Amino acid sequence: MQCVILAAGKGTRLRPLTDTCPKPLVKVGGRPLLDHIVEALPSAVDELIIVVGYLGDQIKEYCGAEFYGRKVRYVEQVEQNGTARALWLCKDLIKGRFMFLFADDIHGKEDLARAASFVRSILVASVSQPEKFGIVVRNPDGTLGLMIEKPEHAPSNCASTGAMILDDHIFEFEPQTPVKGEYYLSEVIERYAKKYPIAVVEEQLWIPVGYPEDITRAETILSMNRR
Repeated sequence: MQCVILAAGKGTRLRPLTDTCPKPLVKVGGRPLLDHIVEALPSAVDELIIVVGYLGDQIKEYCGAEFYGRKVRYVEQVEQNGTARALWLCKDLIKGRFMFLFADDIHGKEDLARAASFVRSILVASVSQPEKFGIVVRNPDGTLGLMIEKPEHAPSNCASTGAMILDDHIFEFEPQTPVKGEYYLSEVIERYAKKYPIAVVEEQLWIPVGYPEDITRAETILSMNRR
């Protein structure tokens, strides 16, 4: 199985840490975010497709052609025009089912393994500020019904954590509706899920790292989970 990791962003909210270092290489507990992310991947993942952009050469140099025993391929996103466009850059490399992750979220190893046990799935968690996230509404059978990006009036507090198991059928649904010049994957996922059901799976360990203060929080949580 392949794993697509979006790692092209500038990480502006993490400044000044990202002034000279790409966000995926910012250290948490003395190790870059990418180490935490890739270390938690299921053994079924044997290839990484990393979408790079801002300071991407540092990521290429750090990960090389093989990272944690997995082959690595790089795709460059020159224009910062959204997560859907970033995924579409990988279209010709993807075959069948694949895992999809962002390079600034730490996930539990067991959660990712559970997600991979479904044909298609999306990991979710309850949040206190749903207007800051992509919000998920489930169908009665527990599959994905709606996915709304940063809604002003959220229909639920169930947020996508960014970890998904998708397949190449997603490329049947071209990104359509830009928001401030960016094409969000949530809009594509909602249409895709109507034809190809996506299981909604509750996540136990999700640590988003968006601001400098999140690093201390992440280190505390990871330390507690090692005990």
